Amino acid sequence: MLSTTEILKQVRRIEIKTKGLSNHIFAGEYHSTFKGRGMSFSEVREYTPGDDVKFIDWNVTARFSHPFVKVFEEERELIVMLLVDISSSSLFGTQKKLKRDLITEIGAVLTFSATTNNDKVGVIFFSDKVEKYIPPKKGKGHILRIIRELIALEPSHSGDTNVSVALEFLNNVLKKRTITFLLSDFVSHPYHQALQLAARKHDLLGIHVFDKYDKELPSAGLIEAMDSETKTKVWIDTDDKNVRDRYAASFEEKNKYCNQTFRKSGASILNIRTDDDYVKVLQGYFKSR
Repeated sequence: MLSTTEILKQVRRIEIKTKGLSNHIFAGEYHSTFKGRGMSFSEVREYTPGDDVKFIDWNVTARFSHPFVKVFEEERELIVMLLVDISSSSLFGTQKKLKRDLITEIGAVLTFSATTNNDKVGVIFFSDKVEKYIPPKKGKGHILRIIRELIALEPSHSGDTNVSVALEFLNNVLKKRTITFLLSDFVSHPYHQALQLAARKHDLLGIHVFDKYDKELPSAGLIEAMDSETKTKVWIDTDDKNVRDRYAASFEEKNKYCNQTFRKSGASILNIRTDDDYVKVLQGYFKSR
């Protein structure tokens, strides 16, 4: 467990790094991506060249025999929710960082991006249960609390992964529509029913974080491996091609389920490996929406 001094140092380091990314890279993309999710009808006015024809008010246009368009105004704030997986499987990583480290950085970037746009931010931390709920608020103290918990919060007991419990909690406690980012390695399923309900109610993006060796076993001879969630230890002959093939097939099965479930639910999903440049992946998503 990290000491208070170590946590504060990490909070400061994460704040400096991710706040800079949010201010200079993501803020514009974030804002334009979700612009319109919090729009309300204001008035109609006469059409002018360059207006988007999809906003033409055909009833008013028919009444006055020339085109009018609807004018919308952006609501002052959105609610951004982070659903953050802190299960034991997130403490694995063989490349640049642990999955948990990547989840922490992405969560911090999204938090500061929302704050830059004057949105409220809340977090649901989960393992096989909801570990902590931070209701959406604003303010620097609130944001730094989120960053501190992203760094230091640990699962209370077994630390298995249950995506459904986080989604069900979200559906129960947040009545207003939110922008929700679900950060997990998605090692457990099924969760399709909870995801379908959440995606109907909220604007939902899944961020699937995984390591190179979640996907493939290296050929490294006989090794003792431990399941980080069940704590079961087994000996594995990684030189056996059949063993490596089954391992890869298990990952592909979970990955296929994840991608198909998000797509069928009408939600979006990003797959980010621990050695990927997550900045480019997120920017690409924001710009493509």
